[in-house]
Amino acid sequence: MVLVLTNVKKLLAVIIGAFIFAISMNFFIIPAGVYSSGFAGLSQLLARIFGDFFNIHISVGIWLLLLNIPVALLGWTKVSKSFTLYSFVSVIFSSLFLNLLPIVTLSEDILLNAVFGGVLSGIGVGITLRFGASTGGMDIIVVYLSYLVEESLGKYNFILNSFIIIAAGFLYGWEKSLYTLVVLFTVSKVIDIIHTQSQKLTAMIVTKNSKEVRKAIINRLKRGATVIQAHGAFSDEGKEMLLTVISRYELFELRKIISEIDPKAFTNIVKTETVIGQFRKIDS
Repeated sequence: MVLVLTNVKKLLAVIIGAFIFAISMNFFIIPAGVYSSGFAGLSQLLARIFGDFFNIHISVGIWLLLLNIPVALLGWTKVSKSFTLYSFVSVIFSSLFLNLLPIVTLSEDILLNAVFGGVLSGIGVGITLRFGASTGGMDIIVVYLSYLVEESLGKYNFILNSFIIIAAGFLYGWEKSLYTLVVLFTVSKVIDIIHTQSQKLTAMIVTKNSKEVRKAIINRLKRGATVIQAHGAFSDEGKEMLLTVISRYELFELRKIISEIDPKAFTNIVKTETVIGQFRKIDS
């Protein structure tokens, strides 16, 4: 019953996040002629290029769905079926809402549209991430790459977004293209408030049930953990602290593990800039 309620909450969060994201696109970002980040921004660019140069009119929502199909296949086979399923559900609903909602110009002010569009987009994406899913696209690619390499992966998002800005600026003028930077900055800050923009996080878990928690981390997250002996200053009780590094997409599952096994555990989550050493998934 608890599992069903968890999945229903996650599904509702994904749908709500997709709806808010679609509003940000159709009411602010697209009417202003600025671009979103990641696959959404790439979908905008492709929709405009194909319409202007080839007279082939494919909506942004359809492009978003088409671009995510091969990525979803990669995620399904190489990452996590559950994570990929909810991420693709997010993409489907985002595409659906983008096609159903009209494109409405609420303001002629480009900066106002960029800021409000970025805020709403960040809220939609942040809600989705907070409940253990993603908006697909680069998120799935970054998760897959995190299994293969141990360096910072933010550069892949940076490369894609840079391509969008440069291509849009070259083809359609630099002013609106540069306003995309406002959208990207606003989105990242809002996501940081709601969830986290950091790709990696360090969790320090002080618990009496160290053995059960670390077993769940290994089995469900496929991550390792370091056990450190700890002693409560107030309770004067001996405990253990588990130190583990996870990706931002695994935070929801880690919270579930802790709440199920030891709801009274003290947990500190901090941003991690760089990991030197092994960060790959443990082989099943």
